[in-house]
Amino acid sequence: MSEFVIDIEKQLNRLGRDIQNLVERIVPLEDKGHDFTPTCDIIESEEHFKLLLDLPGLSKKEIHIALKDHVLTVKGERVEELSDDESYKRQERKSGVFSRSFALPENVNAAETEATFRNGVLTIKMPKSDVLKDSKSIPIK
Repeated sequence: MSEFVIDIEKQLNRLGRDIQNLVERIVPLEDKGHDFTPTCDIIESEEHFKLLLDLPGLSKKEIHIALKDHVLTVKGERVEELSDDESYKRQERKSGVFSRSFALPENVNAAETEATFRNGVLTIKMPKSDVLKDSKSIPIK
């Protein structure tokens, strides 16, 4: 591949990230239908993208990952139950329904996307590829 093509590809990837950042700044982060927004890191290498979401207190059965039209959505619910004789004196940890959606670049091979959940951190690894296959659901290992 020529250096010109590689440079154009890097510029288009940078443009895509800039557009994603602009959308995230314009669209309000608070959604009336959701109780909290888990924090997330997005990491990129030459071979893959990786998302890390902090979801302490959940089990992988309570987390649902879907992929449709190059949009990855992570949903779930964290429920805090108190016994009848308990009440909060202070409550700082958020609970309830959450949903995060991420627009994926065109070069992500959705069929080979992997998700793992360990120590309260959901890791979703998405390989980059020229051969693209779609996927609707991603199991968590």
